[in-house]
Amino acid sequence: MPGDSRQKFAHLRALLAFTWGHPGKKLLFMGQEFAQADEWSEAHALDWHLLEIGWHRGVQRLVADLNRLYRELPALHVSDASVDGFALVEADDAEHSVHAWLRLGRPGDAPILVVANLGPVPHEGWRIGVPGTGVWHERLDTDALVYGGSGLGNPGALVAEPVPWHGRSCSLRLDLPPLSVLFLEAEDPL
Repeated sequence: MPGDSRQKFAHLRALLAFTWGHPGKKLLFMGQEFAQADEWSEAHALDWHLLEIGWHRGVQRLVADLNRLYRELPALHVSDASVDGFALVEADDAEHSVHAWLRLGRPGDAPILVVANLGPVPHEGWRIGVPGTGVWHERLDTDALVYGGSGLGNPGALVAEPVPWHGRSCSLRLDLPPLSVLFLEAEDPL
């Protein structure tokens, strides 16, 4: 991966959440749950000593939180094998490397908005289309301090405005940290 250690770990955290936010089963190979750099070999144990380093602990905590959210939030798993469980929001912003999609569960399940900023530049007040008015809560930010990130994010409630965007009737204004992925949950089913 390009960049210094901070950027490499930010990339890894973002790519892990990007994977958990997409449909399909989630797979890790030995040591990926804490960012082991060397390839695993049956000839020796995993490099557990790396967990003494904050960035590695941050990746381990992120994977644990991703697994917990995957279990807790039906929109992330109940329609994994159905096109009804996934709706693109933003897929064409190559200039800013921002991608967004909705994960949808059964009727009555709160949708999850996944927003990825895969570029090295933060974006403040970034507008993202959502399917209706209501309150959204940030459930995951791969740039959170607890994971080794900078801590730029969206604490508190975000209220969708009746401003059409991305072909949807409403939109949110978000702060997108660099090299990060956000999971936002609608307070009420749409």
